[in-house]
Amino acid sequence: MDAPSARTWARCLYALKPRSWPKLLVAALLGQVIGVIAAGRFDPLGAALGFGFTLFHLAFVVLVNDWGDAEVDGLKRRLFPESCSPKTIPDGILAPESVWQLGAGAGFFALGVAVLAETLAARPGATVTGALCLLLLACYTLPPVQLNYRGGGELLELLGVGFALPWWNAYVQSGQATPPELAWLPAFALLALASALASGLADEASDRLGGKRTFATMFGGARVRVAVEGLVVGAMLVLAAMSKLAPQLAQWWTTAPAVLLMSWLQRELARCSRAADVEEPEGIARYKQALHRLIWWGTAMLCATLLAGLWLGLA
Repeated sequence: MDAPSARTWARCLYALKPRSWPKLLVAALLGQVIGVIAAGRFDPLGAALGFGFTLFHLAFVVLVNDWGDAEVDGLKRRLFPESCSPKTIPDGILAPESVWQLGAGAGFFALGVAVLAETLAARPGATVTGALCLLLLACYTLPPVQLNYRGGGELLELLGVGFALPWWNAYVQSGQATPPELAWLPAFALLALASALASGLADEASDRLGGKRTFATMFGGARVRVAVEGLVVGAMLVLAAMSKLAPQLAQWWTTAPAVLLMSWLQRELARCSRAADVEEPEGIARYKQALHRLIWWGTAMLCATLLAGLWLGLA
């Protein structure tokens, strides 16, 4: 590969923000595991379609959001030139038209995967529901709705990451639209909302100046952190209670490892919370990293114990 091509690929990879990928990949993993348990077997085609859709959906989310937020991102770079990481459009990593075209192309391919799920895997409605997953982002970022600028972005992320994407993966894996195993989603949705609220902490100042309404700009970072940590505790309590709430789905050992791991990681989250002030970008970054570790590793542990129960004949 020649140097110009290598630089182009590097710029595209940077624009795709690989460090953010686990947010959607963990949601897809949970959905796939729910589908496996619901069907009682693993469907390789369902897994390929589910993760293929998720990856294209992820690229669509990242690129279209960057295109829609270019003005506010530029403002943040001017406010925090030293501590803020380079932004795709304001720093010229990719041209605005390239970001839009790549994002729209990713959305087109995601919809193509949904069509394949409906035709090859015989999943009726997969195309329409896949399109609805993509539409959630359009409502999040693009005019005329732009809920991310009107105070509803976090709630839309709760719906998309907490319910829609894992449900779609569970459906293409199992072929069942409403299996009882979807009862695992409310706890994960609480974690998805916690992540959505935390995402606005670092952008509080620039979002406020740019006229963007988020929970952080409306209520302040300190209150948002209280809500984030309350949601995390709420999710752990829901998981811990699953053996009582849905005894046909869970035994105590099904959720205990995930709850214990999340409880251990929550200590680091609480410690980082004290330094996560809007004037301390590094403190906010550590806080978000601690939250993401808790969500991602806790969810992965839950998936592991659920699969272990199925394969050992204990589910």
